[in-house]
Amino acid sequence: MGAVIQVKVLPRSSKTEIVGQTDGVYRIKLTAPPVDGKANKTLINFLAKKTGLPKGKIQIVSGEHSRNKTIRIHTASPLAAIKHLGED
Repeated sequence: MGAVIQVKVLPRSSKTEIVGQTDGVYRIKLTAPPVDGKANKTLINFLAKKTGLPKGKIQIVSGEHSRNKTIRIHTASPLAAIKHLGED
Protein backbone atom coordinates (compact mmCIF):
# COMPACT_ATOMS: atom_id res chain seq x y z
CA MET A 1 0.00 0.00 0.00
CA GLY A 2 1.16 3.54 -0.49
CA ALA A 3 0.95 6.73 -2.48
CA VAL A 4 2.33 7.65 -5.88
CA ILE A 5 3.27 11.26 -6.53
CA GLN A 6 4.70 13.13 -9.49
CA VAL A 7 7.72 15.36 -8.88
CA LYS A 8 9.64 17.87 -10.98
CA VAL A 9 13.07 18.52 -9.48
CA LEU A 10 15.04 21.72 -9.87
CA PRO A 11 18.67 20.76 -9.10
CA ARG A 12 21.51 23.09 -8.09
CA SER A 13 19.20 25.40 -6.14
CA SER A 14 20.24 27.44 -3.14
CA LYS A 15 17.87 25.55 -0.82
CA THR A 16 16.15 22.15 -0.74
CA GLU A 17 12.42 22.81 -0.49
CA ILE A 18 9.00 22.20 -2.02
CA VAL A 19 8.12 25.32 -4.00
CA GLY A 20 4.62 24.39 -5.02
CA GLN A 21 2.27 21.99 -6.69
CA THR A 22 0.70 22.42 -10.13
CA ASP A 23 -1.70 19.91 -11.70
CA GLY A 24 -0.71 17.29 -9.11
CA VAL A 25 3.04 17.67 -9.74
CA TYR A 26 5.21 18.77 -6.82
CA ARG A 27 8.03 21.16 -7.74
CA ILE A 28 11.01 20.51 -5.48
CA LYS A 29 14.23 22.50 -5.42
CA LEU A 30 17.35 20.49 -4.56
CA THR A 31 20.80 21.77 -3.62
CA ALA A 32 22.48 18.72 -5.17
CA PRO A 33 23.61 18.59 -8.80
CA PRO A 34 22.16 15.94 -11.13
CA VAL A 35 25.46 14.03 -11.19
CA ASP A 36 26.13 10.44 -10.07
CA GLY A 37 22.66 10.13 -8.52
CA LYS A 38 23.30 12.89 -5.97
CA ALA A 39 20.04 14.69 -6.77
CA ASN A 40 18.06 11.44 -6.45
CA LYS A 41 19.63 10.70 -3.05
CA THR A 42 18.93 14.22 -1.86
CA LEU A 43 15.32 13.93 -3.05
CA ILE A 44 14.77 10.64 -1.21
CA ASN A 45 16.38 12.00 1.97
CA PHE A 46 14.26 15.16 1.78
CA LEU A 47 10.98 13.28 1.19
CA ALA A 48 11.79 10.85 4.01
CA LYS A 49 12.38 13.75 6.37
CA LYS A 50 9.19 15.55 5.28
CA THR A 51 6.99 12.46 5.65
CA GLY A 52 8.70 11.10 8.77
CA LEU A 53 9.30 7.76 7.06
CA PRO A 54 12.53 5.77 6.67
CA LYS A 55 14.40 6.32 3.38
CA GLY A 56 13.66 2.72 2.42
CA LYS A 57 9.96 3.58 2.18
CA ILE A 58 10.58 6.16 -0.59
CA GLN A 59 11.19 4.77 -4.09
CA ILE A 60 11.80 6.42 -7.46
CA VAL A 61 9.58 4.39 -9.76
CA SER A 62 10.48 6.21 -12.98
CA GLY A 63 12.55 9.16 -14.12
CA GLU A 64 15.86 8.42 -12.39
CA HIS A 65 17.67 10.27 -15.18
CA SER A 66 15.03 12.97 -15.68
CA ARG A 67 13.77 16.05 -13.87
CA ASN A 68 10.28 14.56 -13.97
CA LYS A 69 9.98 11.63 -11.58
CA THR A 70 7.33 9.27 -10.27
CA ILE A 71 7.78 8.54 -6.58
CA ARG A 72 6.14 5.77 -4.55
CA ILE A 73 5.77 6.32 -0.82
CA HIS A 74 5.27 2.95 0.89
CA THR A 75 3.07 3.53 3.91
CA ALA A 76 -0.17 2.26 5.41
CA SER A 77 -1.44 5.84 5.53
CA PRO A 78 -0.75 7.45 2.13
CA LEU A 79 -2.96 10.47 2.75
CA ALA A 80 -1.07 11.32 5.94
CA ALA A 81 2.27 11.06 4.12
CA ILE A 82 1.13 13.35 1.30
CA LYS A 83 -0.34 15.80 3.82
CA HIS A 84 3.15 16.26 5.32
CA LEU A 85 4.48 17.40 1.92
CA GLY A 86 2.37 20.54 2.10
CA GLU A 87 3.65 21.53 5.55
CA ASP A 88 6.64 23.73 6.25
